[in-house]
Amino acid sequence: MTTGLEPVATRADRAAATQEEVLDLLADRPLVVLTGAGCSTDSGIPDYRGPGKPVRSPMTYQEFVSGREAQQRYWGRSHLGWGRMGRAEPNAGHHALARIDPDLLITQNVDGLHERAGSRRVVALHGRIADVVCLTCRAVTARTALHGRLTELNPGFAERHRAAEVRPDGDVELDDTAGFKVAGCRECGGVLKPHVVFFGENVPADRVERCYEAVDALVESGGALLVAGSSLTVMSGLRFVRRAAKAGTPVVIVNRGATRGDELATRALDAGTSPFLTALAERRA
Repeated sequence: MTTGLEPVATRADRAAATQEEVLDLLADRPLVVLTGAGCSTDSGIPDYRGPGKPVRSPMTYQEFVSGREAQQRYWGRSHLGWGRMGRAEPNAGHHALARIDPDLLITQNVDGLHERAGSRRVVALHGRIADVVCLTCRAVTARTALHGRLTELNPGFAERHRAAEVRPDGDVELDDTAGFKVAGCRECGGVLKPHVVFFGENVPADRVERCYEAVDALVESGGALLVAGSSLTVMSGLRFVRRAAKAGTPVVIVNRGATRGDELATRALDAGTSPFLTALAERRA
């Protein structure tokens, strides 16, 4: 992945559209949908790059594997965030996408809410925060089990930091993590990491290839690529917009604020994802 700090383009005037224009364009076409953090804000999970948000830099993979201190900082924050994110429920936009049932739903989110809402064909580009992987033996286990272990190892930790602000990647704003006890792998004692793609890691090639195939298939089917709730700041999502635009496939972007892909968009709508996706599901019913 890239650093995630690339500048966001100014919304292209030629692509600006009304909701009715966008609904008309997408009403009868096969769709591939790419979603970002904006799809989950109505579920109480904040985004990184919405209008007025401060610049935040998530922990990189290189920092995470640098030693115990970084792992304490990550897991201390993430332990608190998981206790809150785990209670988030799919919102109207997630349910609308399940009804729309696109040819493929590509999500940059790690919260698993699309799957819980009933979407069937989903590629979670960056993995799911509900899984944990050992960096030594590669065993994958459930986050719920680790959460219980961390709660036992750190009694009272959650209560002491109840006021910590939740962040988009399932953690919180917190500096006081020096005393946090980190759990190792039950199988081999190795370092545990959430089974998600950190900055500094690459999205697995098979996931990217499946997405490219779905985007390429839109050429013959006369379909469109819909981007919902993503600023497209990182290349992991922007690459699919570039691929579609290069092939002449219509690209529609629905997002609060400008995105890095606006210059490539056929239509761009400044709107929240939940009401728009609900209206699209009703139009396509």
